[in-house]
Amino acid sequence: MFRLSKTRCIATSAFALPGLAMAGLPTAQAPSRGEGSNLIQTMQNYAYDGFLLLGLIICAVVFCGVAWHAFGTYHEIQLGKKKWMDLGATAAVGVAILGVAIFLVTKATAIL
Repeated sequence: MFRLSKTRCIATSAFALPGLAMAGLPTAQAPSRGEGSNLIQTMQNYAYDGFLLLGLIICAVVFCGVAWHAFGTYHEIQLGKKKWMDLGATAAVGVAILGVAIFLVTKATAIL
């Protein structure tokens, strides 16, 4: 008898608790370009947002790469292997690379 009531309790919980848990979830947010008139346009708008996020991630990776290289150059300055001019060159080239990456991502989003 105890096993049957325990099974009933588990079955009732399995059906009732997910409904209670999903009651507090927010609805999905519309894409930045709007819902669209049909499913295909809505999916294209979500894809546009995804590609914008991918471009942002690419720019962040480029920034981290430039910063990593600059820290390495600073470390080699402390060891006496490089000079401060090398750090300045790293900073100048890094700013140029970041500028080009941001420019290309901005142009790519206009194509989408």
